[in-house]
Amino acid sequence: MKSFCFLATMALACLASLASARAAERITVAAAADLKFAMDEIIASFKASHSADEIGVTYGSSGNLSTRIQQGAPFDIFFSADVGFARALKDKGLAATEPKLYAVGRIVLWSAVRDASKMSLRDLDDPRIRGVAIANLKHAPYGRRAEEALRALGLWDRLQNKIVFGENIVHTAKYVQSGAVEMGIIALSLAVNRELASKGGYALIADNLHSPLEQAYVITKQGREKPLAKAFAAYLENPDARRIMIKYGFVLPSDSAAPQKPEEGLLTRTNQLQPPGSLGKQLSPFR
Repeated sequence: MKSFCFLATMALACLASLASARAAERITVAAAADLKFAMDEIIASFKASHSADEIGVTYGSSGNLSTRIQQGAPFDIFFSADVGFARALKDKGLAATEPKLYAVGRIVLWSAVRDASKMSLRDLDDPRIRGVAIANLKHAPYGRRAEEALRALGLWDRLQNKIVFGENIVHTAKYVQSGAVEMGIIALSLAVNRELASKGGYALIADNLHSPLEQAYVITKQGREKPLAKAFAAYLENPDARRIMIKYGFVLPSDSAAPQKPEEGLLTRTNQLQPPGSLGKQLSPFR
C-alpha cells in the first residue's frame, strides 16, 4: 500500500511538472521602432503576471519587418507603425487575425543642439541648418509622414540637399543625437524619452499636414496557435498598458485627440508632455 501511495504521489508530481512546463511559453514579437521604449515597459508590466513566459522582441522599420515575415521569419505578433503593412500580411494569408488599431502616432521636429520648441518646419530652410534627418521613405511610415508634411509646406524640394535618411525612426533619432545632423523629424514616442527630451527640445507637427499614423497589429500564422500571443495582444487593452502608451505620446483608438490650434498651421509647440523617467539600459539604441 505504501508503495502504491509513493508511486501515485510521484506520478502526480510528474504530471504537475509537465503541466507547469507546458504553461511556460515563448513568443517573438516584431515591433515598429517607434515602440521601442513603450513596448519594453509594456512587456515588463505583462511579465509581472507571466513570469514563467518569455517574450522576445525585434525592433525595426515596419516595411523591413513585414518583408522578413513574408520571407519566413518566426514572428508571432507584428506591431506595425502603419496599418497598411499589417493589412498586406492579412491579404497575403500570413496573418491569423484582422489588423487591429492599437495607437495613432505623432511626429515632431527635434534637435539635440537647438531648442526646437521655438522652431517651425519652415526654419529648416535656414541656410545655417545643414542637415535634417528623416526615416527611410521606402519602409518607414514615420519617414513617409515627414515627407508629406514637408511637401504640404512646399519645403520638400528645397531641402533635398539637406535631408539624410535613417534606416528606421530610432536610427534617425540617433543621427540627430550624435550631432551628425542638426535637426530631425522623429516620433513623439522617442522625443519624450528623458534622454532626448533633455536636449534641445521638440515641437509637435500638426497632424493636418500628413496622413494619420494609424498603427495596427496582427497575430501571424506562426502565432495563431499560441495562447501567449493572444494573451499579450489582449494586454494592450489593459489599463496599465494604456497608461504606458499615453505616457509616450500615443493617441489611443478610443481616445479623441484634442483639437489643435497650430501656430501658422505648422506646429503645435508643447511642453505639456513630461518626459518619462530614466530608462537606463533601454537607452542603448541611442548610444
